[in-house]
Amino acid sequence: MASQSLVTLQHNNFLIGMFAFVIFASLVFSESLPTQNMSRKERTELRNEARDMFNHAYTAYMNNAYPADELMPLSCKGRYRGITPSRGDMDDILGNFSMTLVDSMDTLVLLGDFDEFERAVRLVIQNVQFDSDIIVSVFETNIRMVGGLLSAHVLTEHIQKNRGIMLWYNGEMLEMARDLGYRLLPAFNTSTGIPHARVNLRHGMKDDELKKSRETCTACAGTILLEFATLSRLSGDPVFEARAHTAMDALWKLRHRSSDLMGTVLNVHSGDWVRRDSGVGAGIDSYYEYLFKSYVLLGDDKYLARFNRHYNAVMKYVSEGPMLLDVLMHRPHAKSRNFMDSLLAFWPGLQVLSGDIKPAVQTHEMLYQVMQMHTFIPEAFTVDFQIHWGQHHLRPEFIESTYFLYRATGDHHYLQVGKKALKTLQKYAKVPCGYAAVNDVRTGKHEDRMDSFVLSETFKYLYLLFSDPRDLVVDVDEFIFTTEAHLFPLTIAQLGNTTFSFTRSDEHNMLDFMRTCPNSNRFFPERVRKPLRNFITGSCPRIPTGKRLRALDFQASNADHLRAIYDMGITMVSLGDGKVRLFHSFYNAKSSDDGEMGLQFMQEMLELTKIQNMNQLAQLQAVAYSSDDNSKDWAALMAGPSHFGPELIGEQFIEGELVIASPFRACYELSNKEEISGRILIAQRGDCTFVSKARLAQAAGALALIVCDNVPGSSGETQPMFAMSGDGTNDVTIPVVFMYSQEFSKLVNVFKRKPKIIVRIMQMIEFKRWQLTMDSAKATAAKSTRTSITNGEISKGLDPSATNEPITLVDSQNIKDEL
Repeated sequence: MASQSLVTLQHNNFLIGMFAFVIFASLVFSESLPTQNMSRKERTELRNEARDMFNHAYTAYMNNAYPADELMPLSCKGRYRGITPSRGDMDDILGNFSMTLVDSMDTLVLLGDFDEFERAVRLVIQNVQFDSDIIVSVFETNIRMVGGLLSAHVLTEHIQKNRGIMLWYNGEMLEMARDLGYRLLPAFNTSTGIPHARVNLRHGMKDDELKKSRETCTACAGTILLEFATLSRLSGDPVFEARAHTAMDALWKLRHRSSDLMGTVLNVHSGDWVRRDSGVGAGIDSYYEYLFKSYVLLGDDKYLARFNRHYNAVMKYVSEGPMLLDVLMHRPHAKSRNFMDSLLAFWPGLQVLSGDIKPAVQTHEMLYQVMQMHTFIPEAFTVDFQIHWGQHHLRPEFIESTYFLYRATGDHHYLQVGKKALKTLQKYAKVPCGYAAVNDVRTGKHEDRMDSFVLSETFKYLYLLFSDPRDLVVDVDEFIFTTEAHLFPLTIAQLGNTTFSFTRSDEHNMLDFMRTCPNSNRFFPERVRKPLRNFITGSCPRIPTGKRLRALDFQASNADHLRAIYDMGITMVSLGDGKVRLFHSFYNAKSSDDGEMGLQFMQEMLELTKIQNMNQLAQLQAVAYSSDDNSKDWAALMAGPSHFGPELIGEQFIEGELVIASPFRACYELSNKEEISGRILIAQRGDCTFVSKARLAQAAGALALIVCDNVPGSSGETQPMFAMSGDGTNDVTIPVVFMYSQEFSKLVNVFKRKPKIIVRIMQMIEFKRWQLTMDSAKATAAKSTRTSITNGEISKGLDPSATNEPITLVDSQNIKDEL
């Protein structure tokens, strides 16, 4: 008999071990190197070409832009804050402090250009100053300027000692870094200790533009410790390191205790999350990087424990094979977006440093294929590897990971990858006056932009990739690279006594310290890459040959997906309203293996649909009422939540009489304030923002606000419910919900019959639990007559799998039908 189912849907010891691992791996892997080895001659040629690339861009900057912060390579002139046309928030990285020069000085040392390095140091000491009435990004100023000054200071002392040059230098750049650090400190004056995103270099936070400053990103607040700890330990002033530790401790406490994931944007005063998207890309990337590198540089075990906890969560929830897809920190099984950004390309390099090489190889290979597909890795690309944002800013992250993978494995494949990246930059980004960012990788059109990290990181990592470490003027294994690729010496750990002792804390359990390097015997990256060789093919690459289609990936509009489920014995029938019905017959499958995959697909789809329904149900709000004073029966209408105001969860609810706003759209002063106080206000969508209406309602004393749609006939039955957005200012303290027109009409009809109607706003799922409790009580009371539904049947009704009837589940847009 055919099997058929029916679904309807929608830190130092570690460091020694790490470098021992690198050396050991190189010896092991040398026995089975891939066939396309790169000759020493070619490597030398590519290393020299990378040096020439840096010199071309650096010379263009010095001749045409210095002392500006950046070079505009198409205009062939400098970008100055307050003089060059503003680019909005992008210009927060600029402080009129010769950023590109400061950021790239240590690259000059690695390239062995000591004469130009000495000249650069003199120029910085003589001309760079920070007493300016300019608002700057705390994060960018720290990693580029403080980090650049400290790295240049350390390397100057290094070459003084080892080469007997620049003996005139007397720590001037360290003092400059200390001055700048003090100018950043006012940003840390928050109730949480988490720094503001921006600060005025002269006035601190006493700037009218900064008075409403509240939000920052996780990476912005969590990428301070390496620079501030190094500054404290070199200068002897502990305040910088202390502030940075406090910020990191505060961030750790804000993780989601269930998933161990972090969001991307938060309120520095309250600690509330503003954006709960969690991944490893933009907004969060270098926070994870600085947890691990703080352990390596400072020897503080707690940062290793924290990194491991986060890392395990990322690999559990965010990692999807070689891909890294953002989820919601509080609902980690729910994907929050359908694209990946190019900043996540740093992740394989971090995985190499932490010893987890196999997934690093996989993700790097995926990214390499994206690069080959689109010439450059676009700023963002979709889950089927199409372009989401087409810009390419000559970012270093992919080349950085390529360098670390080569150092760990000795696999010449990574030299070939680096060669491809180098030649692509030469062909498509080089212009007469430097290197220009690409505005759109599809057209190759340039943008008048060359960020300082191109000199600080991109060309540095290319040069290091093709260099024999023994030939470099410094031993890079004695340093750690910051997120801006500045070099900090590992001896920093000996200058402080703040090492964390596990025995003095109950914050972590022993498992947080037990991740170790995997056995590398007989492991070679080629074996990991081989199954991924055709991972990206054509325009719909989610179904490579031999890769099973999962329910999570299925798209009904994708022809390849439809062919795949057809081979598995699954047919699809459209029911309209965005619904489809899937039938599975084992004997219609292309093969018995395909039939088994079809059964697995259907089971996954059932579980996925349940999860999606519960996720949406947890967010859905209810406006509940009883139309009869004597009736104990309550009805509830669907409503959507807001991203501002308090969230009613669990048994929390707001109850009160209704009153209609005058004017109805509540965008101007309300004329019926006396009636509103102590009641639930109704207002219509339109003319102003949702949060503006909420503030007026709150000022009038309303208990809550219901906003109804202004589109006639709209309904939650046919349209997905959405959450109303705010403006980033968290000053609304009353609940606010949204109702579509048809649901609101039902409420109005009851309101007309009963003007004194009492309504209750609560979670829909909590309303249903309450309703089930009342039904259960009635069932118990009527047990003798057996005319009411029994508890067992209620359970059966809640669990379709407990019946012998066909399983019917609604799609996420129609979840209310199943309530």
